[in-house]
Formats: sequence, structure tokens, C-alpha cells
Amino acid sequence: MISSTMTVTASRRFPLAEAILFSACVAWYIWQLEGAYPYSWIIFPIWLIASFAWNKDTLQSLGWRADNLWIATEQASLVLFPCALAIMVTGFLLGGKHHTLQHVLLPSRFFSYLAFCLVQQMGLNSLVTNRLLTSIDSPVRVSLISGTLFALIHWPNPVLVPLTFVGGTLMAWLFSKQRNILPLAIWQTILGSLVWWAFPIAWHHSMRVGPGFYHFHPH
Repeated sequence: MISSTMTVTASRRFPLAEAILFSACVAWYIWQLEGAYPYSWIIFPIWLIASFAWNKDTLQSLGWRADNLWIATEQASLVLFPCALAIMVTGFLLGGKHHTLQHVLLPSRFFSYLAFCLVQQMGLNSLVTNRLLTSIDSPVRVSLISGTLFALIHWPNPVLVPLTFVGGTLMAWLFSKQRNILPLAIWQTILGSLVWWAFPIAWHHSMRVGPGFYHFHPH
């Protein structure tokens, strides 16, 4: 009985530790490794592949699925469309003159950013949220922890830290409901593009985080 209890406890602690350690390594990369070792990003695809294989994840559990795409898109839109609307209203209240909205939504820019958001969703939800859901019984608590970790990675950006906490929390909660990252990646692309447009570049430094936030010099 004791051995069985210890096994259950370990099975919950290891995924929790991995979620936190992965997030810490992303922060380490942003703050130190990226500048000193430009190719050190390779550790993350290796980590993801190894973790998914070790935990016997499937495409469905990772959120790459089409069977629930409609319901997942519907739920994500109900939650995240009001967020997009709020950002647009904020942009207009701030003058809306920082960038042209058409430039933000150019296909070349949009789809390259979408690819980046898909990678972020794999880290945030396919790995971090998935592991937290294994360790913690409450999806709400899991979502809040995921949102907090996501926000901390965007430190010290004063625009992105609060917005990624809200967005990361909502997307983790939506993922816990439907396990589908595809509509979440699309909505993250839309929301991120609108944030870039809505707020003055002097506030968000062209969406930079880590040391890059301090080194940014607008033209």
C-alpha cells in the first residue's frame, strides 16, 4: 500500500516538475542562452519530442486533432473574440495611429506569426498544461498556473506580462476542455497581432521580452 501511494505521488510530482522546469529553461534561453549560444534553441524541439515519446502522448492528447475542431473553435471564439474586441477598442482609444491594421494582417506576416504561435501552443498547452493536468485535479488551478508561467516568460514587457497572463490562462482553460491547439494558435495570432497594433511601440518595444526589451531602440 505504501509503495503504491509513493508511486502515485511520484507520478503526479514528475509532470509538475517538468512543467516548471521547461518554463524555467525557456526563460533561461531568453535571458542568457539566446545571446551567448544562438543555436541552443535546439534543446526545445528535442525536449518536446523526448517528453511526448516518454509520456506516450498521442496527436489527440497533444491537441493536433480534427474530430472536435468545430466545437473547439466555437468555444475558443466565444471566449477570445471579446478579448480581441477589447484590444481593438483600446487601440482606437489610444489613437490607433501606431501602425496600420492592414499591415498587421498581411498574409506573409500573419502566417509566419501563426507558425510561431503554433510552436508556443505546443510548449504552453501540449506540454506544460498537459503535465499540470496530470498533477493537479482542478483545471482552473492548472489554467492559472499555466497563465502565470506564460506571463513570467514575457517579463519585463509591461504590455505583454498582464496580457499573456490573461490570454495564457484562458487558452489553458480552453485546452483543458477540448484538447485542441489549432483554434488557440489562430486566436493567439490574431490577439498578438492586435496587441502589436493597438499599443504604442514605446510601450511594448515591438513585442520584445527579456534583455531584448531593454536593448530596443525605435527608428
